[in-house]
Amino acid sequence: MAVLFSIAACQILLALALVALLLSNATLRLPRIWLPLGLFLLVTLVSLACSGHIAEGLPQVRKIYVYSMLLVVFSLFRDVRRIRWLVLCWAGVGAVVAARGAVQFADKFSEAEALGKDFLKYYEPERITGFMSHWMTFGGQEMFVLLMLAAFLFWSPAAQKRGLWFGLFCLAALSTALLLGWTRSIWIATTFEGLYLLLFWNRRLAAVVPVALLAAFLIAPAFVRTRVNSIFHSRENQFRLLVWSTGVRMIEAHPLLGLGPEQVNMYKNPHFKEYFPPGATWPLPDGSYVHLHNVYLQYAAERGIPALLILIWMLLTMLTDFWKALRRLPPGRDDRRFILHGAIAVILATMIAGLFEHNLGDSEVLTMSLIVAGCGYVATEEKEQAVA
Repeated sequence: MAVLFSIAACQILLALALVALLLSNATLRLPRIWLPLGLFLLVTLVSLACSGHIAEGLPQVRKIYVYSMLLVVFSLFRDVRRIRWLVLCWAGVGAVVAARGAVQFADKFSEAEALGKDFLKYYEPERITGFMSHWMTFGGQEMFVLLMLAAFLFWSPAAQKRGLWFGLFCLAALSTALLLGWTRSIWIATTFEGLYLLLFWNRRLAAVVPVALLAAFLIAPAFVRTRVNSIFHSRENQFRLLVWSTGVRMIEAHPLLGLGPEQVNMYKNPHFKEYFPPGATWPLPDGSYVHLHNVYLQYAAERGIPALLILIWMLLTMLTDFWKALRRLPPGRDDRRFILHGAIAVILATMIAGLFEHNLGDSEVLTMSLIVAGCGYVATEEKEQAVA
């Protein structure tokens, strides 16, 4: 739960969980993605060793610790009931975080009015963050919780017996938080994966959603329509095109091992500007040049094309494994069905949002994606494992 409000608390508790796990009689288990994951981490270390900037890249070595969450979840979550309770607890905490975000939004709206400033221009550089330090992290976490909760409501037998109204309330709170979060990549990813879940739950309802979204856009306040339109027409798009082009040039120059961890950052690497495309003009477009705002370009430029291919291999393996497990399930409501559909939606949403942000660079987002992956692999097992 702590990952939704404090990464420091989460990592302290993870350390305690690891110690308890190692001292217990429980069997240590990793899902079958251990091979691509291990290779990805190995390539990261090799890239760092060859970069000539080992000290600067040590934060990525320390981040390897975060991946131990997969070991903890897959070793100890042996039955789907625990996963169901995890999702419901995430929903409750996520709703509290969403409420905090709504209060932050109201405060910022009042501040803009008091200062006589255009709200969109005032709000965009400093959006709501909940308990996190950045709105992208806040949006990614709330999106994960929303997708898993939606899958629970669609397919879990428990959703019909108890918790329906609680789930619907939390779903409304999470949806509001995502809307107020103003993060376009999160809007896009949530829309596509929400449609994925609806398509497999109720195809007729899914067919109505595009019309409903269009109607909602037409009646939405002007500043919401402006933000949606900015997906296609925005000065910020010039910034993204610039950093993406820069990333491609980095990959062309260092295809095998990249520049090294933490070196794809204009403020840490003095040679970053050398990779700008010839047409780049000064002053540079406004934006954060700490990464490439694309998880695929980021890993390829930072750690090399092999690292990117291994990452894609791991993601596709998870999607394939979860889909095969879904096809083996009998028809009807089943907790395994909700976990597997939810896990697929989360992975696909991560991949879609990753086209616009280095989302897996956030420890909070990475932690939650590993938890969901571990839970998905528990659900692929045909028989629940007894806990030692």
